[in-house]
Amino acid sequence: MTSASVLVLNGPNLGRLGSREPDVYGSGTLDDLRSILEADAPDGTTIDLRQTNDEAELISWLYEAVDSGTPVILNPAAFTHYSYALRDAAALVPKAGLALVEVHISNPHAREAFRHTSVISGVATGVIAGFGFDSYRLALTAITRLD
Repeated sequence: MTSASVLVLNGPNLGRLGSREPDVYGSGTLDDLRSILEADAPDGTTIDLRQTNDEAELISWLYEAVDSGTPVILNPAAFTHYSYALRDAAALVPKAGLALVEVHISNPHAREAFRHTSVISGVATGVIAGFGFDSYRLALTAITRLD
């Protein structure tokens, strides 16, 4: 892997992991996720895990990934379904030759109909959903193989 870092970006409400709908999202927290990914990361690879409820901040982080040449694991959360501004920013990542893997803890296609549409998937390198925190682990494996 040529990248020394992987940016793991999480959208709105994911800061409540562990307490928000554990029947859907599990009981693990973002700190638990960070520990799992750091343990799985190849030697010399840094996991930079972030969460925001702010669409503009998430977009800025995608710009940062492009400018720094950093691959991205992105859980856009609710922005998945309607944020064309986020889609446009996400599209810049693969256009820069970097991996962008969209992840979801639950399987959106097994939930409410409005969750079945992702405006991000069409610009992502790949999509992994429905495996809990293992969705992120699988994304990390894919990025380290692609890079």
